[in-house]
Amino acid sequence: MSKLKTGLNKIKQWLAPHKASSQQVTPYQLMGEKAGIDKLVNDFYDIMDTAPEAKNCRNLHGDDLSSSREKLKLFLTQWLGGPLDYSDLYGHPRMRMRHMKFKIGQTEVDEWLWCMNHALDQQNLTEELRVRLDQAFHQFAHHMKNSEGE
Repeated sequence: MSKLKTGLNKIKQWLAPHKASSQQVTPYQLMGEKAGIDKLVNDFYDIMDTAPEAKNCRNLHGDDLSSSREKLKLFLTQWLGGPLDYSDLYGHPRMRMRHMKFKIGQTEVDEWLWCMNHALDQQNLTEELRVRLDQAFHQFAHHMKNSEGE
């Protein structure tokens, strides 16, 4: 198995529900479910839309970010253990394949992570959840890279 697939499988294992007392608790629940995901995604795109540090990443998107916001909300909801609405609407996520039409180099990865880190800073997360989300988003962002250029 490739190093990348091994890393992504580790993310999936962590993102799977884990035991808290006798109930299953998902990262989706720990983040505050729909309201928490909505806040994270809105903060993320607000940062991307206004920060000069994210201009290359922002330029990959159309003028109107509403569709991107909604799709990321649905994807993160599913990825973090919530309802499977993304797959119900769009099929298997296949995020790397869906982004192949965009040149995603190290600059875009770094800018995306910069926006996500700043958005995560604005959430009310436990230290453990924040560390795990940082790791998961770092691996996810690097998985999306499809260009060796800056």
